[in-house]
Amino acid sequence: MKVIIVGAGKLGYKLAELMIQEEIDVTLIDTNHKVLETINEHMDVLTIEANGIDIRVLKDVGIDACDILVATTGSDETNTLICALAKKLGCKKTIARIRHPEYMTQLDFVKSEMGIDMIVNPDMDSAKFIEKFLLKQYLFYTGEFASGKVKIIDYNIGYNPELVNKKLKDLQGFENLLITAISRDGNTIIPHGDTQLLVDDIIHVIGADEDIGKFSNRFNLPRVNKDIEDVMILGGSNLAYYLSKSLAKSKISVRLIEMDRNRAIELSNILDDVLVIHGDGTDYNLLEEEMLASMDVFIGATGFDEQNLLMALVAKQEGVDKCIAKISRQNYIKIIDRLGIDAALNPINISASNILKYIRGGKVISVSLLIGGDGEVTELIVGEDSPFVNIPLYKLNLPKGIIIGAIVRDGQVIIPKGDAIIQADDRIVVFCLSEDVMVLKKFFSPKKGGRLSELWNRNKGPRNSTIN
Repeated sequence: MKVIIVGAGKLGYKLAELMIQEEIDVTLIDTNHKVLETINEHMDVLTIEANGIDIRVLKDVGIDACDILVATTGSDETNTLICALAKKLGCKKTIARIRHPEYMTQLDFVKSEMGIDMIVNPDMDSAKFIEKFLLKQYLFYTGEFASGKVKIIDYNIGYNPELVNKKLKDLQGFENLLITAISRDGNTIIPHGDTQLLVDDIIHVIGADEDIGKFSNRFNLPRVNKDIEDVMILGGSNLAYYLSKSLAKSKISVRLIEMDRNRAIELSNILDDVLVIHGDGTDYNLLEEEMLASMDVFIGATGFDEQNLLMALVAKQEGVDKCIAKISRQNYIKIIDRLGIDAALNPINISASNILKYIRGGKVISVSLLIGGDGEVTELIVGEDSPFVNIPLYKLNLPKGIIIGAIVRDGQVIIPKGDAIIQADDRIVVFCLSEDVMVLKKFFSPKKGGRLSELWNRNKGPRNSTIN
């Protein structure tokens, strides 16, 4: 597959990084020489210093033989025009990043008239993610799969004596659950039976809805009894706009604090049923006046990671149940696990997940990048021509970076052991390190008669999928 990315910002960089891991032929176009120089130092990708809106440039890079063009420049209009030109010049599929709220009501028209196959909006995608998080009943929540039958939650084990220094195979009470990943010091670990848990590890636990409920009760993560009624949002970003508008429609009281007076006035005019406050959201006196301690949720949504994280911590100390921070800098990943806030999300990862799902197509239902971006959770439907059908898991010799967390068959959730067998049309939820994505693709690729062991053997060795 040949992909051209126009715009080497955070999203363009992340997409290039992910696509290279899948052995996709990537060309990255940008006008910033220094940015391209940095990319060349870290990635094996073809970079071109040019304006992606130039038809001659698109022709020179072979746009007519391109499978997908992704336009991620800082301008919505430029992205739209680039995609339109690419489609006219023979590119098969185009993806545009469009962020301005005014365009969101015209997406269908823009797509059909400009030849755009997919539109991504990191702020809107993040708002949807947060809303889903808030409307769930768990304090620590990662995601749901198979239409809600399979759930994944996070749990910081702290100094819990039931878990700390225990090997996964020795844990008690995990018969219908699986620890599919461990976040430790900003790194993601796909565990096996002999993996030992350490203090402050965050474990990602997968299971059927009812079993996750039992797990929550066991480790004092009960369902929240009261509905969310009051939400405070720091910052008047587009993310804050989308989220405030959506929450207000759900009859949730929203207080949005914005420091810039003009932006505060603008938001107050376009947001019905949202209380917009002009002021410094880091001023404790203001927060006290606006009754921060009585809020059910606090969300840091400014353009500054430090501010979002700090104020989420302040809100947590004031007794707010759920505190969320938007972050964008990768170097903060290593400290997030230890801060004690409920969620930190990266809009770039969320949109990159959506694009990956589209690119992979076929039977891939969803892709969720883990917080550090070095691992992912993928839900897919197994085809009857998959090389793994009707073979016990323990015979697959899966690499250490892949674990099958759940199988959904005929509406029933199966947390697989080593003797479990994948059947055609099963839905499976798979945790995978980014470096093993190419192996993961074999799960939904047709049999080609090749020896898959040659691919598997490049990894550190086989592992059994049974860890508990």
